[in-house]
Amino acid sequence: MKRSVRPSRLAPGARVAVVAPSGPVPEERLQAGLDILRGWDLDPVVGPHVLERHGDLDYLAGTDADRAADLQSAWCDPSVDAVLCARGGYGVQRMTDLLDWEAMRAAGPKVFVGFSDITALHEAFATRLGLVTLHGPMAAGIDFIKNARAQEHLKATLFAPETVRTIVSGGRTLAPGRARGVTLGGCLCLLAAERGTPHARPSARGGLLCLEDVGEETYRLDRYLTQLLRAGWFDGVRGVLLGSWRECGPEEKVRALLADRLGGLGVPVVEEFGFGHCDGALTMPFGVAAELDADARTLTLDEPALR
Repeated sequence: MKRSVRPSRLAPGARVAVVAPSGPVPEERLQAGLDILRGWDLDPVVGPHVLERHGDLDYLAGTDADRAADLQSAWCDPSVDAVLCARGGYGVQRMTDLLDWEAMRAAGPKVFVGFSDITALHEAFATRLGLVTLHGPMAAGIDFIKNARAQEHLKATLFAPETVRTIVSGGRTLAPGRARGVTLGGCLCLLAAERGTPHARPSARGGLLCLEDVGEETYRLDRYLTQLLRAGWFDGVRGVLLGSWRECGPEEKVRALLADRLGGLGVPVVEEFGFGHCDGALTMPFGVAAELDADARTLTLDEPALR
């Protein structure tokens, strides 16, 4: 698996665009997130359709075409240094094929941040643009605007990425050992749903795979993992980092499932690494060569996520 192109880090005064590729965004939460970004001496601009809601499908932030247009316009604007997603939910898969990937490639690399439903865009940015992206808190996410640790880790990654080259987990070792690879991953249900689509990578071969999810019953997690195992998607994976599994069933049942489905891979596995749908979520760079030490429960990047 190839390492990806690293975008430039942000500097004070950088312009960042906030877009909503998935679900509708509560205005008060958006304003709270914008205030935090301004407090970092950034210049946030909001996509024209961020606060819209689809007329018939109220779980979408406007039409597919409008959500795609906001993202593409922000990405292709030379004055914009980073694109931050406002929230997840559902909807990215409906709009991804509407993006002009050649135009976005021509616009050059820039910072991209999001998680949850945004997993589908992490996959597309990796396969179509070959770009390092950040699996991290979103601008209008309650887990961002209410949590200082999530804010500070994202801020450090954006402005001083050399200070967070080693990401330390407070979790537990599920399978010991060390492994080297390129980071990738995201929300488990989205990775499973992306199989067979134009923007999905063929497998996790050579990767350090980050997995998490929210609101999925344990048997559904089993289904997603089993699908990926049967499809050979885990073949050649080097190591696995497990994030949060909020509202996915009793903790002991989820742990038993993860051990059952992943224990046979023969690679280092760390659980409760501290990313995803959890308080104080860490920002995880995707597309960066790194080493996972499952015994020390650390991920050490070969180089800072951003230049």
